[in-house]
Amino acid sequence: MAPVLEQNAEVTAPVYREVAAWLRDLRAVREGERPAGDGAAAGEGGRADEGSADGDPSLIVDAGSGPGVVACLFAEVFPQAQVIAADPEEALLARTVERAARLGLADRVRTHRAELPNGLGELPPADLIWAARSVHHVGDQVAALAALADRLAPGGTLAILEGGLAPRSLPRDFGIGRPGLQARLDAANEEWFARMRADLPGAKEATEDWAALLTAAGLRHVATRSFLVDLPAPLPDAARDHIITTFGRYRDFAADSENPILDSDDRATLDRLLDPQDPESLHRRADLFLLTAHTVHVAVREA
Repeated sequence: MAPVLEQNAEVTAPVYREVAAWLRDLRAVREGERPAGDGAAAGEGGRADEGSADGDPSLIVDAGSGPGVVACLFAEVFPQAQVIAADPEEALLARTVERAARLGLADRVRTHRAELPNGLGELPPADLIWAARSVHHVGDQVAALAALADRLAPGGTLAILEGGLAPRSLPRDFGIGRPGLQARLDAANEEWFARMRADLPGAKEATEDWAALLTAAGLRHVATRSFLVDLPAPLPDAARDHIITTFGRYRDFAADSENPILDSDDRATLDRLLDPQDPESLHRRADLFLLTAHTVHVAVREA
């Protein structure tokens, strides 16, 4: 999965830069609201200078960092920060080390092998914890958020990426198969996701009201915002490859012969879309695009 995860993060890197800038703005506003003499360097309008140490967290933890694309991006955006990429997979952490060295960030990006979230207990308290689609891989999401909140320094921020809108890459009727394929892929993905969640160790149901869940974890929910990925046709090669990989995963989880999620017609359509020799395939289509939204929920541990 490492190349797939890298590809996904690299294609959507502009969105993660927007997220990082927004997190900096939220932090700067809170710094500017501190009383005089409390260590804040407020600028005009009560906001801290964007480039100051007060505008940057000192320690960022990327909880569930994968191959480290976003951890390294955060190190670039927050030049005052040390960044720890935390993940249970040693192979992914090795790719993080390679990426950080390649980008000249080896002195500020380090790795920590840990099962999430309890494995973060060995780390010092963080000013910012970033968890992108990692909480939903823990059976007890409520306990996961509480454990992450516990690793924040006073005044620290927890930012989780969960939810948003499913991606769209094709018109409703794209000329082959039954129209509306991607809506049915959404339903299939939801069914797969429900099965995945049910099979996790210690799985517990939780209403995914993330603001309420963050509040229940002892944090003050401060903001939720969605970020749009809007790549119109014609797509660059990297984005096209990302979509082909995504559809390949759809085909894999839909093809379970004992309990198929999609019907045979839709599976046949996916086969055509993934066949490089087919003139209607994703490899050749001129109408391919990428449109989706990522939703980030932010909460703060009171100082």
